[in-house]
Amino acid sequence: MEPLTVTRGKGPIVLAMPHSGMWVPPVIWARLNERGRRLADTDWHLDRLYEGLVPDATIIRANFHRYVIDTNRDPSGKSLYPGQNTTGLCPITDFDGRAIYQEGMEPDASEIEGRRRAYHGSYHAAVADELERVRKEHSIAVLYDCHSIRSHIPFLFDGTLPDFNVGTNGGVTCDVLFERAVTSVCAAADGYTSVLNGRFKGGWTTRHYGRPEQGIHAVQMELAQSTHLEAESPPFAYSRTKADRLRPYLASVLETLAAQARTLAKEA
Repeated sequence: MEPLTVTRGKGPIVLAMPHSGMWVPPVIWARLNERGRRLADTDWHLDRLYEGLVPDATIIRANFHRYVIDTNRDPSGKSLYPGQNTTGLCPITDFDGRAIYQEGMEPDASEIEGRRRAYHGSYHAAVADELERVRKEHSIAVLYDCHSIRSHIPFLFDGTLPDFNVGTNGGVTCDVLFERAVTSVCAAADGYTSVLNGRFKGGWTTRHYGRPEQGIHAVQMELAQSTHLEAESPPFAYSRTKADRLRPYLASVLETLAAQARTLAKEA
């Protein structure tokens, strides 16, 4: 299994999908416990949800599961949300705080470093290369980091998560025009809730690459999985009815970002 799939487009939008892959190397799979093998923390069906929504987008998809290594975490292991419950670079618990490895089978520091080089490093090398390619072609690149999560996880946050969770790390990872473009579409989406820089302010990817002064703008979109799954429990089935209602709003977000990128590129 190739660790990632890159589909090159000609437009200014780069879609990153770090958590939709489900492949776990056999040597790791054998050490997961029953709970870990559920892979419950997958960003379910995002490739299908976003398919064809914006023409000429570049798509970078990690094929390995986040339990192998989380490519949206700081490679140093530093927490992105100090003082809050979260999962680590190579998670040993799931989003409910429960162990995912058989007792004594967790990865040690040496193994984590090996995974970092093999998976985290290769994924981010591709992201960096594609962003630079797009920026050179258009004088601007917009990284849209695609995520989803269960809407109710007491270990991670109180209450029910809004449907659209937009993260720009407090407005520093993109020009304010991009932030407004996304939030305006989400706020106007009939029957959906949204928040800007709430519980999810943007992970390592958004924070690392978002350099608007250098022509690279980054936005994270964390969708509540209730927006496109039949149920937020096994088998985590895709709901075509829900997705068909959601997809036009996601398309509008991406089309608005692309249009804004073209406008700024002309002004540069």
